[in-house]
Amino acid sequence: MICYRPVAMTDPARPAGALPVAGGPCWFDRVEVLERGRAPRLVPARDLPPETRDTLADHRPAFAGLAMDRPRVMGILNVTPDSFSDGGRFLSPEAALAQARALAAASDMLDIGGESTRPGAAEVSVADEIARTAPVIAALREAGLATPVSIDTRKAPVANAALQAGAQVVNDVAAFRFDPALGPLAAARRAPVVLMHSIATPATMQDAPAYDDVVLDVYAALAERIAHALALGIPRANIMADPGIGFGKTLAHNLALLARLSVFHGLGVPILLGASRKRFIGTLAREQDPDRRLPGSLAVALHGAAQGVQIIRVHDAQETAQALRLWRATTTGEEA
Repeated sequence: MICYRPVAMTDPARPAGALPVAGGPCWFDRVEVLERGRAPRLVPARDLPPETRDTLADHRPAFAGLAMDRPRVMGILNVTPDSFSDGGRFLSPEAALAQARALAAASDMLDIGGESTRPGAAEVSVADEIARTAPVIAALREAGLATPVSIDTRKAPVANAALQAGAQVVNDVAAFRFDPALGPLAAARRAPVVLMHSIATPATMQDAPAYDDVVLDVYAALAERIAHALALGIPRANIMADPGIGFGKTLAHNLALLARLSVFHGLGVPILLGASRKRFIGTLAREQDPDRRLPGSLAVALHGAAQGVQIIRVHDAQETAQALRLWRATTTGEEA
């Protein structure tokens, strides 16, 4: 397998013939060729096969009604007692609704989950997961919230209840490997999906994860999951990929994926980056408290934007939206 990574740039001195990264604000005129058993090498973008060049450069269609022309913010709402960062804070319906409204003010999309998938987390029953999420989504819709809502779940019955309550997107950390009924449900409901890379289950995923080449292995796994979704009848325009930072990865794995994040544009779908407050940030920042990892989370979010990522999943939506607004202003001159 050969992968082509656009070397993403934002410099205003853009050479003639440079191509947009996935139709967004970043550009490239070189690609890094990644191949098993060979050292990476740089080649001019003009030397790429036309199909490959088009895949890397073409604008991505709107996802859940959101234009993919700039990085978007997905605000996290964990309606759980045990999520690694904010578990228990928003478990009550009142607290969940208040937090959802606050997040919606700064987010392009909300991601609502009722089961923690932190390392070591135990599985939650379907009934409990539905009871935590569907009523919150229904209440938000009844209150007139128009922001797109994603249900963060591995289970078809939970996704079905959420979609009936007013969610539009299914975000599956297992990419349809946990519940084989989830993919067909998403296809039947014509729901956009986020397919994330992970290994094993949350309870065991950090038990000595190993890869031959983490970038190429994760790329190949996501390509296979996208092919599976397409075979189920989910159109490519309704698929987004997430490399799964922190899910079955060591610190070195996470850094390798972030360093070559733009390679995933070769999958031909928008990319989601979810690194907010995660353990590797705490390790590098020497900060044990997840609530005090905002500076590190912002640094990773801005790195993702500079690599052409279309959606950045975060706990701190207002702060991330402000940082991205300044990033756009300083790189493209966009002031809105």
